[in-house]
Amino acid sequence: MTDMQKSAKGAAATEKKFEGFTDDEKGAMKERARELKAAAARGNEADEESAVLAKIAEMPEPDRALAERLHGVITASAPTLAPKLWYGMPAYAKDGKVVCFFQPAQKFKTRYSTFGFNDPANLDDGAMWPTAFALTELTAADEERIGALVKRAVS
Repeated sequence: MTDMQKSAKGAAATEKKFEGFTDDEKGAMKERARELKAAAARGNEADEESAVLAKIAEMPEPDRALAERLHGVITASAPTLAPKLWYGMPAYAKDGKVVCFFQPAQKFKTRYSTFGFNDPANLDDGAMWPTAFALTELTAADEERIGALVKRAVS
């Protein structure tokens, strides 16, 4: 390589800057660290559910209404799942592993909330299947579908 090629290559490499995590992402990670410390201090599932309900109560509308309804559907459909906070969001775990979670729209300033599943969920269906759903509202049919998915996820 000539000196000209090397300097051009070096210049191109320095133009690309790693932006890193957004302030929202950094905040979520810090919140997760606080949650882990608080969960260790609380030490029982009843207190974990209280923490989830308190977090839901802090949410602005319409996230709060969605989270309250999802909490009811999930706990009724899969009572074996333990509510817990996960990166500042309501989540539901089996054997300590998060199976599903609710991400409020306001958390990352998105136009819709998200209900998602992690890899411990038993939802495999061929080579490809959905693991997250955008939510702007919940109908009775949506609640029924979510309930069925949650039951299947913990089966």
